[in-house]
Amino acid sequence: MREILASSWVVTTLAIVLALIISGVLIAAADQEVQDAAVYLFAKPADFFSAAWHAVSSAYVALFQGAVFDSTADTFAQKIKPLTETLTVSTPLILAGLGLGIGFRAGLFNIGAQGQIILGAVFGGFIGFTFDLPPGLHLLLAMLGAAIGGGLWAGVAGVLKARTGAHEVIVTIMLNSIAVYLIAYLLTTKPFQNPGSSNPISPPIPESAQYPLLLGDQFRLHAGFIVAILAAVFVWWLMGRSTIGFKWRAVGSNPHAARTAGISVNSAYIWVMVTAGALAGLAGSAQVLGTDKVLTADVAASFGFDAITVALLGRSKPFGTFLAGLLFGALRAGGFAMQARTGTPIDIVLVVQSLVVLFIAAPPLVRAVFRLPAPGTRRTRTPRSSTKEVAA
Repeated sequence: MREILASSWVVTTLAIVLALIISGVLIAAADQEVQDAAVYLFAKPADFFSAAWHAVSSAYVALFQGAVFDSTADTFAQKIKPLTETLTVSTPLILAGLGLGIGFRAGLFNIGAQGQIILGAVFGGFIGFTFDLPPGLHLLLAMLGAAIGGGLWAGVAGVLKARTGAHEVIVTIMLNSIAVYLIAYLLTTKPFQNPGSSNPISPPIPESAQYPLLLGDQFRLHAGFIVAILAAVFVWWLMGRSTIGFKWRAVGSNPHAARTAGISVNSAYIWVMVTAGALAGLAGSAQVLGTDKVLTADVAASFGFDAITVALLGRSKPFGTFLAGLLFGALRAGGFAMQARTGTPIDIVLVVQSLVVLFIAAPPLVRAVFRLPAPGTRRTRTPRSSTKEVAA
């Protein structure tokens, strides 16, 4: 039992629970009825606690109904639509998080997923709305273009890291800013601007280059989610079963020892970044070819930055990152319903995400709150004295 309680997944789960508890306190504090009841707290404490419980429970129920299952809806399709929205929003988070997780395990703190998503969307979107190709082939080429765009953009940081020693954090931050201004400029040029419109928006993606819908026109869930599942399986095989993944993990554990063992550390840095960028580029393709079906300056939203949290919460492991992406997708999808139905500020969702990161980054704090044993501790058993020893 002590080994189970000391495991990382228990700490991760309790970090999420602790974040929800603290966020619940903030929800109660922001509720007007709770504030009114607090005026006469000592006269009628039951009113205060009843109002606080109602505020927190109704907010989290609305969050669940907006993210998983809406029991108040009239039809079954409307009841499960929140779940499909969660899966749709989770897709770019999972893909970008998988790429960042590869970098983290290889010792590279790549925080440039935002720019890599943008470049992937630019390449994939351009192939999508420019060329007229048969269905299937058109989508595959657009996906390939998105992966190449993201990979090339991340490869810049990898090459600079390998050749000059430039820190990947600084380089990827700069590349994020360049990507933001680059897409803003491109959308003002003739090849990227929608004919007859002065707005910074591209022509719509034709159906031949779109991810097919999985559940029909009434849902936004598309085949990009299947791509995310396949990407998670690929990353599991790459990092856990392949020779290349072993070398990358060795570089992340100790680059000096890896170099002594004959592993090309510089080459590993480049290809890790290219692979991570390709996955982030596919995240961009999920947005432009599946969800939005058009290229805009806000195509990446905040997915690139949220993916950092997803990778950290998932411990940079494929399965953990997949589940973390689903969790954060549920928070994003359900946050709007929570705000609309209860008036709870949607910023509470950001508070939950921030607290999760805080507690994930400080496992001793979580263990101290829940009185969990530290990893590696074992309870020592005092051997019982034998009957002969007692008699003696």
